[in-house]
Amino acid sequence: MEEKKTMRFSGSSTYIADDDLLQVTNIAMALGKPLVIKGEPGTGKTELAIAIAESLGMPLITWSIKSTTKAQDGLYHYDVVQRLYDSQLGEEGVDNIAQYIHLGKLGEAFSADEKVVLLIDEIDKADLEFPNDLLWELDKMEFYIPETHETVKAKESPIVIITSNAEKELPDAFLRRCVFHYIDFPDDIMMRRIVLAHYPDIEERLLQSALAAFYDVREIRGLHKKPSTSELLDWIRALRYSGIEESRIEKEIPFSGVLLKKNEDLDLLYREKHRGFGRK
Repeated sequence: MEEKKTMRFSGSSTYIADDDLLQVTNIAMALGKPLVIKGEPGTGKTELAIAIAESLGMPLITWSIKSTTKAQDGLYHYDVVQRLYDSQLGEEGVDNIAQYIHLGKLGEAFSADEKVVLLIDEIDKADLEFPNDLLWELDKMEFYIPETHETVKAKESPIVIITSNAEKELPDAFLRRCVFHYIDFPDDIMMRRIVLAHYPDIEERLLQSALAAFYDVREIRGLHKKPSTSELLDWIRALRYSGIEESRIEKEIPFSGVLLKKNEDLDLLYREKHRGFGRK
């Protein structure tokens, strides 16, 4: 009997991950369990799912969670209103309930003919019962549609990546069915690798100055929203475009509105700069 080839994720040209994240990702895929990724915004949680899909050549299905999202939304929607409207117009086929059943993102992933990556993004935005409402579906990889007496069972179990910004604690019963990993914010060594993956030809002096200033800004006490990796990459792009001198970067933090997105944080940075922020 031919042995089934094991899928392995080793990062990509633009997604740099440490060994711990790579290992836990591959373990989750091998066990066939959802991978819950927790961490502050900007640590690459969402991008992990995108990188896995691109690296393994699989379609990506994204279910973006909002405060009003219910578990049922991911399974299917029975369009009763459209069926009633069609019946009033005398349309044919109104007795065929199946044509009024529209699959949600989880349903799409289960019914796909090929293996897909399913991203359930920012699960902690929903109410506390939301994760528990998905226990059966994610554990058994199936759900039942009573209107059509049909069971939707995964043809190919999807690779499920679930992200959380640590705004709420997830239920223990839910976490027991998952593999869990917390992504620490990248240190300067890892961040250097990330920047070089996006800007391989960046000047060394610019890279050093930008990284030093970036971590100095993140250390300012009282920030409402610390700058993340994506903001650093945008900021470096702005610095390169402007051609500003490296000697000014750490002292002045030019284009600070690219790094900080709240008025209170910009005001705080302004006060810090007047106190001698960035002087070595």
